[in-house]
Amino acid sequence: MFSDRPDPPDALSQVVALLHPRAVFANAISGKGDWAVRFAAYGRPSFCIFLEGTCHLAVDGHEPIEVGAGDFVLLPRTPAFTLASSDAAAPVAMDPHALPTGGRALRYGAASGPPDMRSLGGAFVFDRADPALLVALLPGVVCVRGSSRLSALVRMVAEESADPRPGGDFVRARLVELLLVEAMRATPPEQAPPGLLRGLGDSRLAVALEQMHAGVDQPWTVERLARAAALSRSSFYERFTRAVGLAPMEYLLAWRMEIARELLREGRLKAAEIAERVGYGSGSAFSVAFARHIGQTPTAYARASRAAA
Repeated sequence: MFSDRPDPPDALSQVVALLHPRAVFANAISGKGDWAVRFAAYGRPSFCIFLEGTCHLAVDGHEPIEVGAGDFVLLPRTPAFTLASSDAAAPVAMDPHALPTGGRALRYGAASGPPDMRSLGGAFVFDRADPALLVALLPGVVCVRGSSRLSALVRMVAEESADPRPGGDFVRARLVELLLVEAMRATPPEQAPPGLLRGLGDSRLAVALEQMHAGVDQPWTVERLARAAALSRSSFYERFTRAVGLAPMEYLLAWRMEIARELLREGRLKAAEIAERVGYGSGSAFSVAFARHIGQTPTAYARASRAAA
């Protein structure tokens, strides 16, 4: 017998879908001669794909790197950083909040002549979930070398930003989702901070994490998850906590609450129905857990979400 019920999305897809990312802008950026720019902290995720030439990138708190054609850089939190053609150039201060939008170009260094460096850069916001979800998944600087897939995706984001057409918002949102997934796939798990991405890099833990995400309404216990991972209870607990940064049941609670927040924002289900969706036997038990974790009752959270929307 074949089921017509679709399989639940994998854990990484669920997180990206929950973020509801959308591109804010994507600009063509070029530079010529000796130049350097110093960007103040932005606080939002930003990205850049380098199309031609090389330059130095120094992100505060991280080792400087040299980037060149085909490299994709993602800064989940975007602290202050310096981008330069050489170490000798005096940096020009830039305000990331005052950058042009709508696909307009940025030029560094000499204003005329063929550029030595070309790139596409932009930023995105998340419509609903806390962007800390993304920050928790990735290292402070993600640099993927020579990915034709990422290059193609960023080019499409830039084209959609420069030439708005019907359906553009939907297309940009899907493209940015793909950008995030590709960046996560390309990040070695050992370089990621403790969290889902590092957990999925462990073949034993990945089985338990995927089952937990696929059946968030199930009555999971540490013992049951350990069996899924083919580990002893103590080994699983220690390995999970070290890789993910939370104990198994703490992670399950946090993920259940993220799903509950999303369902409350959507406003289509009653609290009792949401309680069942996320594995609580009663609406009252769910309300107590939600209020303890989020700081508001489900009803108050839903009301505040509607007012904000």
